[in-house]
Amino acid sequence: MEKTSPAIWAVFMLSLVMAVGITRAERVNKSVSEELFWSTAKQEEDLLRKAEDEESPALLNENDELDGGFSSLDGMLQWAIGHSDPAKLKEAAKNVQQLTSDELKKRQMEIKELMESLKMPSDAQLMQIAIDDLNNSSLSLEEHQRALQELLILVEPIDNANDLHKLGGLSVIIGQLNNSDQEIRMNSAWILGKASQNNPLVQKQVLELGGLTKLMKMVKSSFIEEATKALYAVSALIRNNLDGQELFYAESGDLMLQDILSNSSIDIRLRRKSIFLVADLVESQLQPTNKAELPLFSNHFFLKSVVDLTASADLDLQEKALIAIKNLLQLRTADALVFKDFCGLDGALDRMRLQLQQLMTEENWRDYAMDLESLRGEVELIFQGKLEKVKVPT
Repeated sequence: MEKTSPAIWAVFMLSLVMAVGITRAERVNKSVSEELFWSTAKQEEDLLRKAEDEESPALLNENDELDGGFSSLDGMLQWAIGHSDPAKLKEAAKNVQQLTSDELKKRQMEIKELMESLKMPSDAQLMQIAIDDLNNSSLSLEEHQRALQELLILVEPIDNANDLHKLGGLSVIIGQLNNSDQEIRMNSAWILGKASQNNPLVQKQVLELGGLTKLMKMVKSSFIEEATKALYAVSALIRNNLDGQELFYAESGDLMLQDILSNSSIDIRLRRKSIFLVADLVESQLQPTNKAELPLFSNHFFLKSVVDLTASADLDLQEKALIAIKNLLQLRTADALVFKDFCGLDGALDRMRLQLQQLMTEENWRDYAMDLESLRGEVELIFQGKLEKVKVPT
């Protein structure tokens, strides 16, 4: 048997590998091009595996899982050889052996270029591209909007969120909160909220860059989508973050919440997010600290605005209001008589009980109504316990 040179054999094998790689890459590109501008490596991997399962489920084994389904180029090579026609392989090898030295070099360069083109960019690289696009004032508004939409997807994993500031992204996004375009401002706030969610590192970075003050101003926007995304970001930014909460109160965040809750004409989505934030802030006051409880949480008009939410036709808002009331009743400064005489909590709880009993007779609402009744019962027990401890003058 004629001995084949290593260069010729390498070109032949790489050509075979590339044929498989190109076919598989094209399949992935076709499957995701209509859904995402960019995709994370994990999403590409999942989409590729799904496509392979649908088209040729018997061809892959359990170890085919990386780089588009193969753990290495060697794995791709073994798969290619095992699923190729031996006669065609022999013919292809013969054709490669007939190449001249210059043709071999040219083929090697082509393969190298193809290998580079098949490499998927990392999430960090995709984020950097999007950030650079936002920084590029020569790009169109649509291209800036697309860059933000890409970042909205990319910042979801916590590691990516942690990289955002390293790549210069946080300052750029916070700067976009002042953009004249509503969608740009809205998506910028949304990204900050996603990146800050349960992430002390990003929370600290955004606070230091002055993001909270800008977001609180956006909550007052007349565009409801912008206002709700801004309040979502504010909540994510100060949750379980004492420094963030102190700044929130210093910027009159308590008055902002009171204004939203006491105004029944404000969009229900904004009121839901506001009462959810109230419940969260009160819960943080229940933690063992030496800090005095905020005057807001004993303000009679504020407490009444919270109790009044239980009369809403929106069950989600009622549920969030109950959680807030439950937390408020557990504060050291909670006055049961204020809840009873000024806020009318006892009557509100009775009305809710009757409403929920009616909903329990409807199949579509039964389970949710039972859960809500359980929460209402907890609030009533705490409330009655507080009342029993009060010495009513005779």
